[in-house]
Amino acid sequence: MAGGADAPKQYGITKPLSLLGPVEADLQRTAELEKQFLVEAGLYESAEESARREEVLGKLDQIVKDWVKQLTSQRGYTDQMVEEANAVLFTFGSYRLGVHGPGADIDTLCVGPSYVNREEDFFIVLHEILAQTEDVTELQPVPDAHVPVMKFKFHGISIDLLYASVSLLVVPADLDISQGSVLYDVDEATVRSLNGCRVADQILRLVPNIENFRTTLRCLKYWAKRRGVYSNVTGFLGGVNWALLVARVCQLYPNAVPSMLVSRFFRVFTQWRWPNPVMLCSIEEDELGFPVWDPRKNPRDKCHHMPIITPAYPCMNSSYNVSTSTLRVMIEQFQFGNKICQEIEMNKASWSALFEPFQFFEAYKNYLQVDIIAEDDEDLRLWKGWVESRLRQLTLKIERDTYGMLQCHPYPHEYADPSRQCAHCAFFMGLSRKEGVKIQEGQQFDIRGTVDEFRHEINLYMFWKPGMELAVSHVRRKQIPAYVFPEGYKRPRPSRHVNHQQQSNKNDPEDGTATRSPDSQLKRKHDSAGTDDAEPGRSAKRSSVSPVHPKTSSPQSGNVGDETACNNQIKRASSDVSGGSQASPQVSERSPDPVASGPRCVTMGALCSDDATSEHGIPLVENCTTPTVAVCTTLKRVAEKVVSELVGSERLGSTNSAELLESMEKDVLAENVHFGGNGVAQGGLPEELEV
Repeated sequence: MAGGADAPKQYGITKPLSLLGPVEADLQRTAELEKQFLVEAGLYESAEESARREEVLGKLDQIVKDWVKQLTSQRGYTDQMVEEANAVLFTFGSYRLGVHGPGADIDTLCVGPSYVNREEDFFIVLHEILAQTEDVTELQPVPDAHVPVMKFKFHGISIDLLYASVSLLVVPADLDISQGSVLYDVDEATVRSLNGCRVADQILRLVPNIENFRTTLRCLKYWAKRRGVYSNVTGFLGGVNWALLVARVCQLYPNAVPSMLVSRFFRVFTQWRWPNPVMLCSIEEDELGFPVWDPRKNPRDKCHHMPIITPAYPCMNSSYNVSTSTLRVMIEQFQFGNKICQEIEMNKASWSALFEPFQFFEAYKNYLQVDIIAEDDEDLRLWKGWVESRLRQLTLKIERDTYGMLQCHPYPHEYADPSRQCAHCAFFMGLSRKEGVKIQEGQQFDIRGTVDEFRHEINLYMFWKPGMELAVSHVRRKQIPAYVFPEGYKRPRPSRHVNHQQQSNKNDPEDGTATRSPDSQLKRKHDSAGTDDAEPGRSAKRSSVSPVHPKTSSPQSGNVGDETACNNQIKRASSDVSGGSQASPQVSERSPDPVASGPRCVTMGALCSDDATSEHGIPLVENCTTPTVAVCTTLKRVAEKVVSELVGSERLGSTNSAELLESMEKDVLAENVHFGGNGVAQGGLPEELEV
């Protein structure tokens, strides 16, 4: 296919890995993926909902145009200026990329003239206009966000509205914001607001086939949600991150169809040598002087674990939220996906196996439970949004305070206890020790101080109201509340396609970490407040419980008679978290209850037991190896593996394997040589970023 005299078009910063197109089996698998699976999964919205979105966007466009004309008139401009005054509404994100599904929000950007500002005109005047609009509900301004935004629902459709004031007195209806001149004389918040649209447009320009890109991205986004790794706010990847990764794979395999691209996605990113960056184009400098991602110049950029660089100036790392723990989880999920795709290509599995939901509550034996309480649903929505936006900090603080030895897996799903009479939701984090760390028997992780620090930061919420409470509890797997399971408290036997993390309990068994469930913990804490000397007895009592069938206390909520009682319960938990008990933060090596004085101590021995049987007698796989950040130790080994796979599955024909290996050593996983003005190749990233 590449035998012509003309060189094939290059879409990315490196040559494609393969120009081969599909064979009949690939086309059949693509049809099965798109028509039989994605459609049945409900990933495409109906024509009626699509029309309603267009109608809502039309109404919102008219509102912002009238808003700008009103402000122009009030400020004494001429009648002609008032007539010409304009605002332009753009979309970005999944809607602009064409991969949104039913119920998805619409990311929108309003671009206005230089004399209409964000602080007063947008967040006060336009906010008031929207508040008085009949079809607008759940209006929530977030002016202090990294990208200031107004969130609301318009006729039932979720809208995220940004604002950018450009250096123009009159904004033309055909404004092209892809031009760099639009960034002239604007602040960095405006640059970030504009870049959502600029990045989306650039992605669509840089992929070889837009429809193949869209189908593949829909598939990978759905997979990420099913596997619990779709959430920028909790340290995983969000929509733009997944779009950039998929776009890069499309560049590397320009003639591949979606079934091939899904398989190649996992093949490439299972072996990617993070923190080498993923880039769709070279990073360009500009005379405007905005900072761009460059770890040679910016020390903070050296600390990024999974750089995924935006393709529009100023180029930024879109995945700065990723931590060592969440990167580990994503690599494990990539390996799971790669294994299933290999089986699909050998007709040993179907697409449904790839999209099996991740059994999070079977993956660990120790968890943190974060309970969020408010007086009513509206307060809970605001309070939960604030807490959720800070959960990533709890992960980072635990990594910091345990020197990376205790790893967290924040799960980006919320759960609610329907038996509670107050507004409630809960988040969970899986806990495990770092693989390969040598420990001493009885060694502990004391994270009570870490949780205290986290709670202190949470309580700085400027819109806090009475009734907004937070509790963080250490719970064992057997104590997970029943309401997190869709069909009640039932533990399904793991399927044959369980990944390493779900098979393994070597790093996080339950022995030695007996603790109370959050609600029973609150009642016991209340009953024994100030009785520290009772702790040894309670620990001794627990030590007599059979380790095979330990006594567990299921969450109780029947005693909560009203919202006041519910909030009092949480307040008692808060005092427990903050060290209400004065027991020593370090527990004896022989203590079977390292969290009896306040459930914040996790014994290292408990996280390192070699017990290979669950509490229900289900055998667990002994191979518990957790991949490190460097999936492969050398570029050559990675290249050799990819070459062997390509030879076996991509019908390379006359392509010389040695030549491809040489090309791989230059191209694959080494996209760090395209820095500098005008895309001139430089000497690569600094040694600190080499894996």
